[in-house]
Amino acid sequence: MRFDTFDEVISLSRLLEIQITTWVNGKNVDRFRQQIDRRPVTRRGETIMWQQLVEAGLDPKDAHFYLAVLRRGRATVAEAAREANVSRTSGYDIARRLQARGLVSRVESDPGESEDLRTRSHLVAGDPVQLQEEWAMRRRVLDDLVPQLRALFSASRARPKVRYLEGAQGIRTALFETLEWDSPIRGILSMRDLMTVPGESAMADYIAGRRERELVLKVIRTRDHDWPGGWLTSARDYRVVKHAPTEYEFTMTSVIGSREVVTLSSARETFAMVIESEEYAEMQRNFFEVLWRVSTDADNDGTGIP
Repeated sequence: MRFDTFDEVISLSRLLEIQITTWVNGKNVDRFRQQIDRRPVTRRGETIMWQQLVEAGLDPKDAHFYLAVLRRGRATVAEAAREANVSRTSGYDIARRLQARGLVSRVESDPGESEDLRTRSHLVAGDPVQLQEEWAMRRRVLDDLVPQLRALFSASRARPKVRYLEGAQGIRTALFETLEWDSPIRGILSMRDLMTVPGESAMADYIAGRRERELVLKVIRTRDHDWPGGWLTSARDYRVVKHAPTEYEFTMTSVIGSREVVTLSSARETFAMVIESEEYAEMQRNFFEVLWRVSTDADNDGTGIP
């Protein structure tokens, strides 16, 4: 006899059980039923679900056990282990793993529900949406972790390291990293945008940080995007300012170091990009020096030129 599906095998097994009840006593029927129940009831649809659970990251035995609890709604560890075709000892280990992931929970039954009036522990399946929430949490962690890992990965390769930071906090973080660079640093600044993001308070802190480190800033700004009356050439603030020719306009900020370049977007787009590459930084310094030569000196605040 040939069977096309496992469902047909199960159906025949149940039919045999009914036939056997006509000539054996109840004890033997129970024993026969236990032998049948030791095989996990895995219908075609459940087989597909089991495969998908395994693909989603569950251990194969854990997936069988979880489906067994789902089918029953409530089950003891022994019942779920038998249906999943694992030993009771393994069942307790699997139950602990699934419980840690929020896929099953343990409840105590009412003593009145059992014949011997003893409290029994049962497993209840958690909402399967927990799998999606678990994956979403992992995705958030990986979204944050992978860029950092890629930065480490890139360090061993002959290519620049590029980091992208979003939002006002990203702009502030990238800007304040330049405080750790060697002096002097060079900058093409859009002051009007910087006073909006990261803001006036952050810029005051940044200037104080440069002053504390005696970090000289050579900066080119455009008059259209400058801050009226503010941040002139200053020996006290370690700043040398020039204004670019009037036909040029800068809506973004770029800070150039010896081996890194930080680019800050306008207040409209709010992002920062950090490129670590000696060759790229050298090229940007050369561009800066060309522009520096054609720019005009700004006034100083009376403290002189650093």
